[in-house]
Amino acid sequence: MMDLSQAKIRFNRSEESLLKKIGAIADKLNLETYLIGGYVRDKLLKRACMDIDIVCVGDAIKLSKEVAVIYNLPPPTIFKRFGTAMIKAGEFEVEFVGARKESYNKDSRKPIVQNGSLEDDQNRRDFTINALAFSLNKVSWGKMLDPFRGIEDLKNGVIRTPLSPKVTFTDDPLRMLRAIRFASQLKFDISLETLNGIKECADRIEIISQERITTELNKIILSDKPSIGFKLLHEVGLIEKIFPAMARLRGVDYVNGKGHKDNYFHTLQVLDNVAYKSNDLWLRWAAIMHDIGKPKTKRFNNKIGWTFHGHDAVGAGMTPSIFRKLKLPLDHKMKFVQKLVRLHLRPISLTKENITDSAIRRLLYEAGEDIDQLMMLCEADITTKNEGKQKRYLANYELVKEKMNEIEEKDHIRNWQPPISGEEIMDVFNIGPSREVGIIKNAIKEAILDGDIANSYKEAHSFMLNKAKEMGII
Repeated sequence: MMDLSQAKIRFNRSEESLLKKIGAIADKLNLETYLIGGYVRDKLLKRACMDIDIVCVGDAIKLSKEVAVIYNLPPPTIFKRFGTAMIKAGEFEVEFVGARKESYNKDSRKPIVQNGSLEDDQNRRDFTINALAFSLNKVSWGKMLDPFRGIEDLKNGVIRTPLSPKVTFTDDPLRMLRAIRFASQLKFDISLETLNGIKECADRIEIISQERITTELNKIILSDKPSIGFKLLHEVGLIEKIFPAMARLRGVDYVNGKGHKDNYFHTLQVLDNVAYKSNDLWLRWAAIMHDIGKPKTKRFNNKIGWTFHGHDAVGAGMTPSIFRKLKLPLDHKMKFVQKLVRLHLRPISLTKENITDSAIRRLLYEAGEDIDQLMMLCEADITTKNEGKQKRYLANYELVKEKMNEIEEKDHIRNWQPPISGEEIMDVFNIGPSREVGIIKNAIKEAILDGDIANSYKEAHSFMLNKAKEMGII
């Protein structure tokens, strides 16, 4: 529970100067003007926020233009469709909007907007903690208008809708994901009534664009403890609708009394473990995806129990289609995630056998510059509650890391290319592009990775000549 008994906002000098000037300009224009929404919430929570939302009862665009002139700033960016304007003032982005009331068509989250009072504007806000308004006019500077007990909800760490949850979520179903995102980011609880409202309206998420869903999903993933959000997504029945491939990880099957772990909650533990060490969104996505192939590869063997053979390769194969469906980038970020999914069992297998230089070289070659992220993911994948096993696994990983450092220092395999190219093979033997060129080039690479020859041009050239003789090329 937070101490917000005084509920006073403390601004730094640049913030206060900016807001008081906006207030003075609003007074000059005879506009009732307030700081509202997320900026008020985050200032009370002492969280950094660079996005300032200003609402005025009247012409917000006129106010934004006057502020830009006084501050000697470029003209505001105006969004006529939404009746809003944006200016950049130093490190802050300031958005101006006129107070309004909204109504919705049941098949769209795009509101029908009319001018309204401050009370109308607060009524349309998604959550009580985002409906707080701080007066900027000189006569009432600092007065907090809190019609829905938002400060009390901030103090108690509660996400709650200002109006009936069914009305709030039916009007704009994206708010269901925003509720879960705020709960995850702020480590707040969602009130029971609001949580039940999400369950009741879950089917409405279908009218929301995939891009907006994925934006909220990424914000949940970037939370300090993303599992909070994903457990809520499961609880309210949204994960099946927005990310069915992940939902299929849920559950435990038993045959002859033998069960496997719940791979959904295992994945969340791995995700939290990665999040504890890295803010990299795509490494966190690799944690989410690392076991995504398990439902397709799950088999029961009477002798050894449940198996998931090949789930690494199957998961890597699923990655592009999942990224495409979720409207995630299909560039190097997807390929990074795919690579880590494909390789995530390799370091684990090395800890279970005598570590050979050849196996280490191959791992370094295939992982390249992503080897450190791969090892971070693999360590995060150790979720056993048995302390003895955990210590043993981690100690084995340290041995693998030491061996990797030795091999890399000696052979420089990361981002390595064989010392002889296909073009040189064609020039030496006066042949064109052909299967034989590929065979020789691959044989050189394999010989170096296996340690049969050194990673040097001289030894590779000699090996190439011998291989060509063996193939009858010379």
